[in-house]
Amino acid sequence: MLLQVVLDSANKVASAVAAAPVEQASMNLWSLILSGGWIMIPLGLLSLLTLYFTIERYLVISKANQVDSGFMNNIRTLLLDSKIDAALNLCRSTNTPIARLLEKGIKRLGRPVKEIESAVENTGKLEIYKLEKNLSYLGIIAGIAPMLGFVGTISGVIKIFYNISLADNISIGLIAGGLYEKMITSASGLIIGILAHIAFHYLNTMIDRVSFQLESTAVDFIDLLHEPSK
Repeated sequence: MLLQVVLDSANKVASAVAAAPVEQASMNLWSLILSGGWIMIPLGLLSLLTLYFTIERYLVISKANQVDSGFMNNIRTLLLDSKIDAALNLCRSTNTPIARLLEKGIKRLGRPVKEIESAVENTGKLEIYKLEKNLSYLGIIAGIAPMLGFVGTISGVIKIFYNISLADNISIGLIAGGLYEKMITSASGLIIGILAHIAFHYLNTMIDRVSFQLESTAVDFIDLLHEPSK
């Protein structure tokens, strides 16, 4: 009989709990962002800039990496056949750093080899500089995003002590808001900084491959100048 009463009571409690509305709102991503305070605004801007510069530079560098394996052979054939104008037209119709490098060298054919080498080398440096455009911003973001997160940490700590001073007591409710701001801004700053750091070095690796291709093409072109024409 006693067991039956206990079971009936337990069932009533369970039914009441199940029927009661859930008052505690679930924490979603947007709520977390809002809990970070004002510092999330510049961090959000940095995240957008990181995304923009990463995609923009990736598309440009990827296009520069797309080299037709037969392009240099066609240039070689045209130059050995003394078809200078055809070689120039081929370079102009190919929108790649290698084509622009060869075009600069072909325009100076007939001048001293040292002058041609200098022109080709300077063109290669200019092409690499173009590829590195805006890339430095990713390095800057990788450095300042964690520091902005640290500013949010300091702001959260200040908020905690300010709330304690107003209430003249310590409770989890008083420090919860400051802790949210402290942890969310720190995590956001670190995540943005890490992503920008990874993108910066990955894109630099892609540029190194383009640089190697330019150097190799320049050497092949200079060697071609010493081959007898037909």
